[in-house]
Amino acid sequence: MAARSHAVLALLLFLGATVLSAPPGSAQQAAGDNSKFFDDPPPPLPKELLADAKLIARGDEIWKEQCTHCHGSKAYPGKAPKLTPRRYTPQFVWDRVHNGFRGMPPWKEVYSEEDIIAIVAYVLSDDFWP
Repeated sequence: MAARSHAVLALLLFLGATVLSAPPGSAQQAAGDNSKFFDDPPPPLPKELLADAKLIARGDEIWKEQCTHCHGSKAYPGKAPKLTPRRYTPQFVWDRVHNGFRGMPPWKEVYSEEDIIAIVAYVLSDDFWP
């Protein structure tokens, strides 16, 4: 039991050091609890930009066109995990959409940077409904 406690403590210390060692102003630091080493760092994603109604509407269009097939309420169970946007930072959503993750393909070859920002804005908006 003591060995297990030491292993857990070592993991926690390692993870804490990883988050704390992110350079100030980096994407990893901005992502907070969702930090990781991004394949392509996200662009600046200020709250004002993500609150733009036109951007949110564009993100909704893209969501309905592409994302709902795997993440929509009718896609469960199985295709992709349910999204919990209240737990996400803009940088985290950007990374997952832009760079992909596990079975999810990267969408950077399909959608422009502006389109991916629109998806981020929609997913994090009050209008989001999978």
